Amino acid sequence: SGHGEWEDDDIDNNNNNTRCRIFWRKPNELASDIYVWAEANGFVGSVCTLYELHSGEDVHGMSFQGADEDLIRKALQVLESQGKCAVFQGETSSEDGIKFF
Repeated sequence: SGHGEWEDDDIDNNNNNTRCRIFWRKPNELASDIYVWAEANGFVGSVCTLYELHSGEDVHGMSFQGADEDLIRKALQVLESQGKCAVFQGETSSEDGIKFF
């Protein structure tokens, strides 16, 4: 349980959802992996871009390498709620910055 979420809103609450996103890892699990990576690679106190987190050289072999951007953003929201990072908007979504604390 908890490995999926409805993508379409059920406005009438009639169980009429038609699209579900299935996660291979829960966002909180991915958040933990991202923070362990940030600590191990010296990004705590620094900034990296969403592109670097998704496709950078330092993420080769990590569980979040190449992951869906929406899933990475959900994981970052978990870290933000824990006070472990802040996300800053860039000119494009891949240029969004993440500062780890």
